[in-house]
Amino acid sequence: MSQKIFFKTFGCRTNLFDTQVMREKLKNFECVDDEENADIVVVNSCTVTNGADSGVRSYVNKLHNIGKKVYFTGCGVKTQGQKLFEKNLTFGVFDHSYKEKIDDFLHYQERFFYTDRADEDHLDSTLVSEFVGKHRAFIKIQEGCDFACSYCIIPFVRGKARSMDSSKILNQISILADKGISEVVLTGTNVGSYGMDKGTNIAKLIKSISKITGIKRIRIGSLEPSQINDEFLELLDADFMEKHLHIALQYTQNSMLERMNRHNRFDNDFILLQNISKKGFAIGTDFIIGHPGEDEFVWAEAFENVKSLPLTHIHPFIYSPRENTPSASMGNIVNGNISKYRLHQLNTIVKEKNLTFRKNLKSQKKSLNVLIENFQNGFYNGLDEYFNKIKIHSKSPISSKWLVVSDYKVLSDINEAQIEE
Repeated sequence: MSQKIFFKTFGCRTNLFDTQVMREKLKNFECVDDEENADIVVVNSCTVTNGADSGVRSYVNKLHNIGKKVYFTGCGVKTQGQKLFEKNLTFGVFDHSYKEKIDDFLHYQERFFYTDRADEDHLDSTLVSEFVGKHRAFIKIQEGCDFACSYCIIPFVRGKARSMDSSKILNQISILADKGISEVVLTGTNVGSYGMDKGTNIAKLIKSISKITGIKRIRIGSLEPSQINDEFLELLDADFMEKHLHIALQYTQNSMLERMNRHNRFDNDFILLQNISKKGFAIGTDFIIGHPGEDEFVWAEAFENVKSLPLTHIHPFIYSPRENTPSASMGNIVNGNISKYRLHQLNTIVKEKNLTFRKNLKSQKKSLNVLIENFQNGFYNGLDEYFNKIKIHSKSPISSKWLVVSDYKVLSDINEAQIEE
């Protein structure tokens, strides 16, 4: 009887794709959907914040306490892989670049630790044949980042920016489209840098993807504002594009952006987001709260600037010092309770903006193009083209993955619809 494997994935969409790569490489093992039924648990870790490290560490400890055999990979290998291994909490530890060897590793009889491969040019060669249980797939188009943001450890753990060959990406998407995938989310460490090392760009890649039979909608995981050019903006009128962009501003006040060693500045960001909003787009962003130097004056200006932006979604998080990054040695630390209050302020204002955006769509009698993702608690759940959630009640099974919904209610956090028989 083959041993049973459970993959636990922490963190970003890139990690989700990396887990699919590992699943694809399994030959002599059976994948299961929960750790209780597994003989072995492979932990694909995240290390973007101290909180991410803590969550991963707690999970590994739990697995150890219930007697599971643990393999550890992902971005956390370089920050806490050694400690977990030395404490005998993991059987094997291996870096990103080794993940395609997962089937070999699972046969090992002795403990191992592989982090010595400094292959900054490594790109996976594996083609994923299915994206388990999904009609929407994450597609990794590049790896690594050449930015040097003062707070960020990710370039250290993911390496320099390098792009997948477009032929491999298009082949990968075609394979998944043939299996029923109809929406793809382009992801990577720094997605907007795609093609800079190959004389091309993400706009040209998207145009090629749009020609693949079966692909109805293309989403982009995240973009840097400094990477959005005129050629990309011309794509925003195309039917195959999502009507939501996640643009990683990180902050909205210039002295802090400079302190963070960011490429963007607020004046340009304001113009960019206004122009995109005029095309009917929902807009999300990342926002770091409590970075060293965020005094009352800096925050007041930053918050007023947030109010002026056409944001509909936000992923805010409280600054977490990462060892060996420039920000970790900066002074003027922000009190944790103050950061939590500012986090609440941000979430509140953007939630209000999102509600207003959805109400405006409703008042304009805009229909929603919804991809149904699952059925839970009596409702079919999906995402519309604006990256807003909708729950749909139907007495009869919904046979189509895609629905055009014109009659719906706008609730505080979600849209809701009823489909009559």
